[in-house]
Amino acid sequence: LRQLRQIATYFKVITCSMNKKKQRSCLLFLTMMMLISVVLMACNNEETGGKKESDSGGNSSNNTLVFGRGGDTVNLDPAVVTDGESFRVTKNIFETLIEFDEDSTELIEGLATDWKVSDDGLTYTLTLREGVKFHDGSDFNAEAVVYNFTRWASGDKEKYYYYNSQFGDVITDVKAENSTTVVITTSRPIAPFFKNLAMSPFAIASPKALKEAGDDFGSKVVVGTGPFVFKEWKANETITLDKNPDYWKEGLPKLDKVIFEVIPDNAARFNALQAGEVDIIEGINYSDLPTIEANADLQVFQRPSLNVAYLGLTSTRGPLKDKKVRQALNYAVNKKAIIEAFYSGSAIPAINPMPPVVAGYNPDVEDYPYDPEKAKELLADAGYTDGFEIELWAMPVVRPYMPDGPKVAEAIQADFEAIGVKSKIVQYEWATYLEKTRLGEADTFLLGWTGDNGDADNFLYVLLDKDNIGSNNYSYYSHDEVHDLLIEAQSTVDQAKREELYKQAQVIIKEDAPWIPLVHSNPVLAGSTKVKNFIAHPTGSDWLDQVELVE
Repeated sequence: LRQLRQIATYFKVITCSMNKKKQRSCLLFLTMMMLISVVLMACNNEETGGKKESDSGGNSSNNTLVFGRGGDTVNLDPAVVTDGESFRVTKNIFETLIEFDEDSTELIEGLATDWKVSDDGLTYTLTLREGVKFHDGSDFNAEAVVYNFTRWASGDKEKYYYYNSQFGDVITDVKAENSTTVVITTSRPIAPFFKNLAMSPFAIASPKALKEAGDDFGSKVVVGTGPFVFKEWKANETITLDKNPDYWKEGLPKLDKVIFEVIPDNAARFNALQAGEVDIIEGINYSDLPTIEANADLQVFQRPSLNVAYLGLTSTRGPLKDKKVRQALNYAVNKKAIIEAFYSGSAIPAINPMPPVVAGYNPDVEDYPYDPEKAKELLADAGYTDGFEIELWAMPVVRPYMPDGPKVAEAIQADFEAIGVKSKIVQYEWATYLEKTRLGEADTFLLGWTGDNGDADNFLYVLLDKDNIGSNNYSYYSHDEVHDLLIEAQSTVDQAKREELYKQAQVIIKEDAPWIPLVHSNPVLAGSTKVKNFIAHPTGSDWLDQVELVE
């Protein structure tokens, strides 16, 4: 069916500029091709007894879940990536020592069955699950955990972004006390330590595979302990995972195969869902929600909001070095219009760099109102009465917080134009986009963040502390007082004190304006009603081990 639809699409494109005689000839050719395809499919069905066999060697394709998404994975080594499209896949290949519950950031057992911290907050002890094996048959044990931590700590700091942003040099020792006990020592307390361990970047990979594969790990070789085994990656097309027959959770996974398919266009992805070519899609046009809800064969999945979309203002570049300019750009953007145009009201304006559901959010911080005249005044005060020119980088992929990056960029471009700031929209392929923004090459750039662990540290420290310039702090924002507040908050276990420190930091950040916080969205996914037990996780990394397809 997909091949026939593709042929029809090609015919439409090719014939649009032809005269009628040529169109008739091409139509005759198209009809012949369709007839041949039908005959070949019929012959194939006859040879296989009328059943379509999957690539995995005989399992019914009815037990293969196809997940339609807007962009490709950057890498399948979870330790070296920061993007949700990578973690979407790695979450089902690898496992972490501690896991989040299926619908929240509450901690549950993972590869560790118990964890505790010493009274001084400097020693963290984990008891490991016994009898677990990696996909290559090697044993999961304490030595494997130590190997992974050593790899993260001793590797290139620009490569292992997350390890250095969440732990850095604070971890001083990791040792295997015995085969099932790991003891981690730190130089100061890390309040969200165990929540950090549950984040996808700290999944445990097979030491055997890491040693043997070298640079091929994460692209050609991908070995964890999770419910699915890596089979194949066709760049910008599909990633295929097969069921792990030796998975330690009895009776799981329920699916035989999962295919993550890249379909960049929202409308095309939705059409594929309606045609039965994919089973779940993320990144839908909010305007399509009524159509989905009215279709008895489709269902909507709501992902809890734990995100922020923003326009980063790289504070080391040109006019953006001036705080008044950054403030002016904040006044220039009409967030309400963006929400109405692209989110159909399924979002709220963002004021702070983290959503209101996170403990430590400061509700007393007031947003920059939409005020073009105030923006012009600030530009004049900064010496830019006639404005200036900058680049505005637009995300090329759909994310839960950003349903249409290029269109949102166009709206912001128009807002900037109204105050005399001319912006050129720039786009790159996703992996290149992330790398260039990380290196500080963009003037302004659209990005966003879905919280990894539900803690304020994961938003404020990771995204805006000077320690993380060159990793997740893409705006290159640096402020000593903010840094001191965030480190103090990270180092105390008194939750009330932590929240007060985060509130103080948000006041300073708002004044400095390293971002234009845009929205906190209510992400929506859609799927076939055949899909059962799928839960959209707040972090954006969804477990698929419990999912099944029921006719």
